[in-house]
Amino acid sequence: MYQPLPNELRLGFSDIHDIGVFAKEDIESNIDLGLTHIVIGEELIRTPLGGFINHSDEPNCIKEKKGDRYTLYTLKDIKEGEELTLKYSFYKVK
Repeated sequence: MYQPLPNELRLGFSDIHDIGVFAKEDIESNIDLGLTHIVIGEELIRTPLGGFINHSDEPNCIKEKKGDRYTLYTLKDIKEGEELTLKYSFYKVK
């Protein structure tokens, strides 16, 4: 069954920008949290995970490319209630 976000994550109001992705439970470092983006031809498609994660210059997650897909991994332990962040590389930060 399709799930827009992994079980351990939820959307919530963010102090960074509007809506963000938050941990519903403690998450260890180096955990694969799922697909953020898919490249189809010349188009970059965001998944819900990729669409709601906010930018930080000191992120706690990183995306890695595998073929035509980008997957999100935690860079450090993330505590329950903590917002997940990513250093944007596809978009300019305003």
